[in-house]
Amino acid sequence: MAGCCDDGCSLDAGAQRQRRTLVAVLLINAVMFAAVLAAALYAGSTALLADSLDNLGDALTYALSLWAVARGTTAKARVALVKGVLILVGALVVLGQVGYRLAVPATPLFEVMGLFSLLALAANGLCLYLLSRHRHEDVNMSSVWECSRNDIVVNLSVFAAAGGVWLTGRGWPDLVVGLALGAFLLRSALRVIGQARRELAAA
Repeated sequence: MAGCCDDGCSLDAGAQRQRRTLVAVLLINAVMFAAVLAAALYAGSTALLADSLDNLGDALTYALSLWAVARGTTAKARVALVKGVLILVGALVVLGQVGYRLAVPATPLFEVMGLFSLLALAANGLCLYLLSRHRHEDVNMSSVWECSRNDIVVNLSVFAAAGGVWLTGRGWPDLVVGLALGAFLLRSALRVIGQARRELAAA
């Protein structure tokens, strides 16, 4: 083709595919954040709140990833580092909410928890499918895939918490799952940050 070599055109096409995927998952997560946040506040669920904050963090992450798509390895590694910090902040917020609910106990509405965890699971399953094809392309897309995989774990955990609240009639399953999700997000944040730092050191 006139005006570009084969490698340049291939990279350009790859970047365009990444952009289309990121726009799609960004929109899905933005919509799910608003819906799940409203449900979490209505149901009084810590686990569902963790789910909504995870969607917000992902939406911000995908926006950063869009910026990084056509940039070099160093820029992508820096964006991945920011993503790790965002996951870390989300983990700390969830753990703080667990502490609050220990001081001010409440029994959440398990019906709302179960319904919205399944809706979020369907949405995030679609995101994970869309992102899977880009998982090994670079650190930017790898960290995005990591965030999406976290969503699946979060959704399943919230559904399990809803079942626990239904069976016991108490709020402690919601808190147990909230604590576990906080720890899971913390571990994921440290992994993404570590990978980004290694990329920056190599660059």
